[in-house]
Amino acid sequence: MEQLIFSLPDFTIGDKFPIEYTGRGKDLSPEIVIENLSEKAKTLAVTLEDISHPIKDFTHWVIWNIPAASKIGKAISKGKYVSDIGATQGVAYGMHKYAGPKPPRGKTHKYRITVYALDCSIDLSANKRKKHFLKKVENHILQKGCLEYSFE
Repeated sequence: MEQLIFSLPDFTIGDKFPIEYTGRGKDLSPEIVIENLSEKAKTLAVTLEDISHPIKDFTHWVIWNIPAASKIGKAISKGKYVSDIGATQGVAYGMHKYAGPKPPRGKTHKYRITVYALDCSIDLSANKRKKHFLKKVENHILQKGCLEYSFE
């Protein structure tokens, strides 16, 4: 599997989550810019996990069936189906929506954003979790990339 290279233009590598993308700010999903998207990619998917949470890889957000493109816009609206982009948001800490970092006050947690480039659309109910998504896509991932940021 080829590595997917992407960036979050409003973030600094190795730095903290900007406040507007957290549960203590505006709770907006960040813009994602993809540098090396495969021509074979049909859709994209994104997960956000709290990798410091007592529950292993606690999922804050899972979204799939984003049309393959070099950019995913910021502030994706809530809902099971995001009609303006044709994507589906599953069950996570953010119920069918992005839910940014919001660790307990005084604690610093680390978060992982993973972007997947897939060779197809995924037929999966919005009432499914990240584990169901990962099982469904295991033979369809062309590229995958991760970035990690912290938030206090």
